[in-house]
Amino acid sequence: MPLEARSRRSAQYPPIYSNPKVRATLYQLALLAAVGFLGYAVFTNARANLAARHIASGFGFFEHTAGFGVNQTLISYSETDTYGRVFIVGLLNTLLVAAVGIVFATVLGFMVGIARLSNNWLVARFAAAYVEVIRNLPLLFQILFWYLAVLGALPAPRHSISVFDVVFLSNRGILVPRPILGGHAGLVIVSMVMAIAVALVLRIVAERRRSTGRKPPSLPLRVGLTLAPPLVAWAVWGFPITFERPELNGFNFVGGDRIIPEFAALVVALSIYTASFIAEIVRAGLLAVPRGQVEAAYSLGLRSAPTLRLIVVPQALRVIIPPLTSQYLNLTKNSSLAVAIGYPDFFAVFSGTTLNQTGQAIEIIAITMGVYLAISLITSLLMNWYNARVGSLEW
Repeated sequence: MPLEARSRRSAQYPPIYSNPKVRATLYQLALLAAVGFLGYAVFTNARANLAARHIASGFGFFEHTAGFGVNQTLISYSETDTYGRVFIVGLLNTLLVAAVGIVFATVLGFMVGIARLSNNWLVARFAAAYVEVIRNLPLLFQILFWYLAVLGALPAPRHSISVFDVVFLSNRGILVPRPILGGHAGLVIVSMVMAIAVALVLRIVAERRRSTGRKPPSLPLRVGLTLAPPLVAWAVWGFPITFERPELNGFNFVGGDRIIPEFAALVVALSIYTASFIAEIVRAGLLAVPRGQVEAAYSLGLRSAPTLRLIVVPQALRVIIPPLTSQYLNLTKNSSLAVAIGYPDFFAVFSGTTLNQTGQAIEIIAITMGVYLAISLITSLLMNWYNARVGSLEW
């Protein structure tokens, strides 16, 4: 065939591999085949090694007796319970640390971030020093510092530090009053839930009225409608919720609830460390709001605090929320450092003790990866929903 005719034929019927979509599909299929082959090789190799060491695979170990104790549990647990119970206990302890740490870190981070932009020279320099020092120190060092140098240096229970004879600080933990639920305590709790619902409804009404220029319900009215139902129910039903105060008996305290030093040190270290990063995120978000917005608010007669709360912060949230999500995820994952001070979080009691006792390394590592991945995805989902809600508001 002549060269010219061959060229015309190639132009009319180009080779299939010259199509970019076809090439992309072939490359993806090749990569998928390579990953599948690698996964199959890993699976067969692991199965052969387990068989050679006479280690049974599977998740049947969840029904076996754990045989070890845990010094903090949010649900009932004893050494005769199963590894499945240990899984739940460790997961709840991790979620507790993450939830409390996120709240404290957010509040402290916002305060420090706003303080960095303060007109007061001393406040701004103190906030800057806090950020620069805390975020450049290793987190593990800070956890050990709070556990050994601060909480470990507290006096013994007989010489504990008393706060109004209600809260006691000692080297064995923080003693706080324990709530005692009476016969009609459920009704009081229901009234508290209803009061919270009323508070949320009033906040929505206030935001809608403010956006239309009408005066929202006054703050004292909203606080009164929120607090009145629980207090009235508590008094009508004879004060069914009381508090048991801790009391010193010999060399230790009896009664009340004890916050173990490991939990307190971990929460404090995680909160302070993460707050230093959140502070910079907040500062960047506040600086991203155009200066004209602030000047317009001042020209309307608004003072600094209302301008910050009503004008600047709501607009800055668009910039703050995406990186704030990453800090929440980091705090949750950094809680695994609790193993250094003996706090029984999920990583310590399940990926540590349970793994050592059962030898089910593949199963436990896979479960650990799945748990942390699920926590991260749920956190991201909630924050993305909130970010979309903030982004839909008109300013």
